Amino acid sequence: MTDTVISSATKEVVIGFDRPFVIIGERINPTGRKIMAAEMIAGDFSRVQSDALAQIAAGAHMLDVNAGIPLADEPALLAHCIQLVQSLTDVPLSIDSSIVAALEAGLKVYKGKALVNSVTGEDDRLETVLPLVKKYGAAVVAISNDETGISEDPDVRFEVAKKIVQRAADYGIPACDVVVDPLVMPVGAINTAGVQVMRLVHRLRTELKVNTTCGASNVSFGLPERNGINAAFLTMAMGSGMTSAITNPLHEEVVRAIMGADVMMGHDPDCARWIRKFRQDPPAGADGAPGRGRRDTSRRRPS
Repeated sequence: MTDTVISSATKEVVIGFDRPFVIIGERINPTGRKIMAAEMIAGDFSRVQSDALAQIAAGAHMLDVNAGIPLADEPALLAHCIQLVQSLTDVPLSIDSSIVAALEAGLKVYKGKALVNSVTGEDDRLETVLPLVKKYGAAVVAISNDETGISEDPDVRFEVAKKIVQRAADYGIPACDVVVDPLVMPVGAINTAGVQVMRLVHRLRTELKVNTTCGASNVSFGLPERNGINAAFLTMAMGSGMTSAITNPLHEEVVRAIMGADVMMGHDPDCARWIRKFRQDPPAGADGAPGRGRRDTSRRRPS
């Protein structure tokens, strides 16, 4: 069994094979959100604050924090966002950037053990990101592509992931602190994309024995009724061994599917989490007292 422990100053989240699926909220990200990007550049982080609180209320266990805005001072923006979010909530964070200086700026101010998102399989990328991960005692998302691009062959992607896990070990980073992203491609463009990911996730779990995550919403890009596709994908990915995902917890259909899959896989003992979220009190009686829901038949007259 492999457990990846991520923490804030006061709270731990464990990503693991036999544990509830971890939802990492995706919304603190200005990519494709022009209003949010403009606000952040202007020093207005109210949308970051509201998105953080809304995602926690909706059931996110962690939050991904990204401040990637072209021509902006991303290291400063990312560090500020991390400090702001950590002042609002105790859930652990994923520090998300393709710029090494921004990752380090975020790690410097982060309180706890962060998840660094991310490192790819190019040698120069490994040589710059992995030392940071080790220095700050973080865990890291390993994206299974390299200088050759993203292969449609899941076996090629597996070898890239294996290389990253082995290189991380060279830096003293254990496999339990490497969370592999198998790269989910849009199923509308590549019809076998879902099958590829299921096959790869299974190998990552059984052979490399690592936890996995993904940007789940990518699978439905370009299709109508995206939440239905995302929910179906995540339940099947969980059945194949996936243990976390970066997704939107404000989509109730997706969260319900994840929680239901946890129940079916035995990761929600006594269905306690499901019951807490969805149990409804019986309707009130005419006098305002709680109703019984069913007629009491314990005192039937003899026939």
